[in-house]
Amino acid sequence: MTTYVLVPGAWLGSWVWTRVAPYIQNEGNRVLPVTLTGMGERVHLLSLDIGIETAVNDVINTIKYNELEEVVLVGHSFATKVVSVVGDRMPKRVIKVIYLDTFRPEKTRKAQLSFPPDEFGEVEQGQLTVPFTDRVLDAIGRDVTGADRDWMKSLTTPWPLRYATDPIVLTENYDNLDVAHIFCTKGDYDVKDPISGKWGVLEGDYRTIEAAHFPMVTKPQETAQTIMELSD
Repeated sequence: MTTYVLVPGAWLGSWVWTRVAPYIQNEGNRVLPVTLTGMGERVHLLSLDIGIETAVNDVINTIKYNELEEVVLVGHSFATKVVSVVGDRMPKRVIKVIYLDTFRPEKTRKAQLSFPPDEFGEVEQGQLTVPFTDRVLDAIGRDVTGADRDWMKSLTTPWPLRYATDPIVLTENYDNLDVAHIFCTKGDYDVKDPISGKWGVLEGDYRTIEAAHFPMVTKPQETAQTIMELSD
């Protein structure tokens, strides 16, 4: 049995793994989807104090208080920041990190991955969140249509701004972390770029899925199978 902790990306909550989790559980594994503070069913906890450290502690406490060992962490999109720090801080409990349609940090001790989310619309002074709009969905989730589109729009919540703008800092623990990657071929980038090393040296195994940015919605069975393949 393998234990999986699934961490959603921007605008999402644990609900986005609803279709993926049963496929993994049916193979005898344990699955714990996480909702980060300020999104999903925890949207009411949004405040000025929420930052990337909040999200990191959401996942650390999930592992700690469920007494999890030998965890495979899956991080979608911006959650690469979250799972990387968790893996760095819990090297005895996290055996692998799988990056789902996202980048990975550099092996550096410097602060990194602070980025403005203005590619999703203008951010005004004092703004706490980035809304999930049709423009966003059309840009990165063009294959989400019909009932899937309605379902996503009914459950997405604004993305806390500091989850983007706060940097992360890693230690030497991260350098030894076992990692793997899933890239989506219908996204807003050329999948050949990360595979060929244009995003930096690609370390660890990888797979591709013929989907845009939300394969958990459009290709849940394939997403689950790919996650399990990479965790072997």
